[in-house]
Amino acid sequence: MHRFRSIVPRLSRSSRFRALPISTRQFSIPSNAVPLPEDSSGLLCARGGDLYHVEFEIIEPVFKIIDTTLREGEQFATTFFTTEDKRVIAQMLDDLGVEYIEVMNPLASAQTAKDCEIISSMGLKAKIASHVRCNMVDVKEAINRGITVIHMYMATSPALKKFSHGKNLREIIEAAKEAITYCKERNVEVRFSCEDTFRSDLADLLEIYSTLSEFGVDRIGLADTVGVASPLQVLDTVRRIARVVTCEIGYHTHNDTGCCIANALLALQGGVTHIDTSVLGIGERNGITPLGGFLARMYTYNAGYKSMIIERYNLRVLKPLEEYVSHCAGVDIPFNNYVTGWSAFTHKAGVHSKAVLQNPSSYEVICPDDFGVSRDIKLAHRLTGWNAVGERSTQLGLDLSESSIKEAAKFIKTLADTKKVDLEMLDKALQNVGGGRPVNYGIQG
Repeated sequence: MHRFRSIVPRLSRSSRFRALPISTRQFSIPSNAVPLPEDSSGLLCARGGDLYHVEFEIIEPVFKIIDTTLREGEQFATTFFTTEDKRVIAQMLDDLGVEYIEVMNPLASAQTAKDCEIISSMGLKAKIASHVRCNMVDVKEAINRGITVIHMYMATSPALKKFSHGKNLREIIEAAKEAITYCKERNVEVRFSCEDTFRSDLADLLEIYSTLSEFGVDRIGLADTVGVASPLQVLDTVRRIARVVTCEIGYHTHNDTGCCIANALLALQGGVTHIDTSVLGIGERNGITPLGGFLARMYTYNAGYKSMIIERYNLRVLKPLEEYVSHCAGVDIPFNNYVTGWSAFTHKAGVHSKAVLQNPSSYEVICPDDFGVSRDIKLAHRLTGWNAVGERSTQLGLDLSESSIKEAAKFIKTLADTKKVDLEMLDKALQNVGGGRPVNYGIQG
């Protein structure tokens, strides 16, 4: 239950926060809810002229990663994976340490069926799952191809039910039960997902998930198929569903509205146990939760999670993995990509550069070395500072006085106001002042 407590009607900025308990009941989060201060729990929202404190029990995330690059990623507009590409990507994902690798429905094509068998027989530590429709033909074919985890789905939103399978609630449940029974008889792990969860009727979701949990499904899946949910909506929906099931809960979200990493975190805090990702976030339309971005989010969650992420996953595999997948997908890795983008650990402003040179954590919440990437401090530009220039003189083995360093820094900053300068020009200026020559000697102005 969400407890909500009346505070003070029309709370003024100068008022003291004082909560008065008045009721306990189901409470849907309004769209105008905002977080309370860090020393308080819950949310602050307005209703009927009053302010309410909505309290939540935040669950410390315990999760496994289901990487679906070889399924969702193949649905990206420009992706083409050869059989060898799939083998390489599967091996790299396994080396990184993801717990599950999801592949295509073997009925997608003849070669896809062969590839499912190949990936399943590689002897990887990760479990190999196949994403199939909730029907016996698909389920049987996947199991026959060596798949040991079935991820099946059926649309439950009004729009998709009408234009997809046309089944009613009872028929959806019975179809799922038949497939679950078949899987359990063969010791195959099985997940059932309501496609388009967040545009489905909550009452339908609760009935489907509670019934299948009691029936023995290993995991249910919540799928934000069109990326429509907000973080607070995800938290609320996950918590409501978590109350009526005893099985594991998976979460799959698309990035159409830019919320996928935030939503994945809120899903975990609500009780989700498995998160779907793909390398670089590639997938249908705008893709899904990016593997690198999700790892970065959990790495920075708190000190304990940082240690856990470093211990559990081989983070140095991420960059070569992303480079390989970007080639297969025919896309460049964005300059601002989480962790591995070329500017992710680039510092330019003088204040930033000075602080990072003294203590990298002052402007970095992630240690680049943990992910096998490097830091880059830009020195030759009009925003540079003499401390950064002094660091460069040390790298060059020059023993310069503070005044000489400042002279070189001033020259570079002035020159950079009129033209683009580079590191070679800065080095030349430093060498000039170190050798007793004019600072601009040999440098074209």
